[in-house]
Amino acid sequence: METRKKQTRRISPGARIGHVHLKVADIERSLGFYRDLLGFEVTQWYGEDAVFLAAGGYHHHIGLNTWSGRDVPPAPRNAAGLFHLAILYPERRDLAQALRWLVEADYPIDGASDHGVSEALYLRDPDGNGVELAVDRPAEQWPRDERGNLAMVTRPLDVENLLAELE
Repeated sequence: METRKKQTRRISPGARIGHVHLKVADIERSLGFYRDLLGFEVTQWYGEDAVFLAAGGYHHHIGLNTWSGRDVPPAPRNAAGLFHLAILYPERRDLAQALRWLVEADYPIDGASDHGVSEALYLRDPDGNGVELAVDRPAEQWPRDERGNLAMVTRPLDVENLLAELE
């Protein structure tokens, strides 16, 4: 929903969100998810209470820390805070591989959606943080209304068609 207040500042179109740093209760348990299940690589330990993970040689896409304490409870779902982090894969086949790994591990998936602009899987990490695994469609395929405005949707994702990418 657009606000009625006029926007006077514009961020550089080249700006990106570079990484997310999550408070976790148990680093080893979180590594079991981000490293062992999703395939991120550890790039650096930061003492005994934090670790950085990345894909493709980047310094870090994900930071995990226990600075708030070990074995602390997860944040309540109905409180302000992070809704989910999104991991954007470069190719549809990469998202299909992630789905296969999740299915093979019998890891719970909260949802699978086709948004017109992207296809996405939704789940929670071991600390209850929302995680979206997604792949974007080319911009020329994005749905538009009669005025040319972006018209995102939420439809069920055809997971069988997605998994067919691996055949």
